[in-house]
Amino acid sequence: MAYSEFLADRVRQRLSKANITDEKKMMGGLIFMVNEKMCVGVDIDKATKEDRLMVRVGKASHDQLIFKNGSRQMDFTGKVMRGFLFIGPEGIDADDDLDFWIEKALEFNLGI
Repeated sequence: MAYSEFLADRVRQRLSKANITDEKKMMGGLIFMVNEKMCVGVDIDKATKEDRLMVRVGKASHDQLIFKNGSRQMDFTGKVMRGFLFIGPEGIDADDDLDFWIEKALEFNLGI
């Protein structure tokens, strides 16, 4: 399992007030479950060797958020998974940017 423990800790801190129900090593990284549902994940992009965040934002938000800095479609299996996005370093290095993506994942997960 390849992922940055530093990025995982940054995500864990931001999710501390949410109902984290589990952390699972899967899909080559670490997935944070909130309310028993996949919410956010961290791994390392095999092509670029850079940290990345996976966020579950839902299909309704997908098309709006795909244009945000660092965002790209999640194509983990070679097929685009609508409702999920990968966020590269340029979209998560700054605390405000990481906060934005965690908030979007929680909005979808919690139905806000």
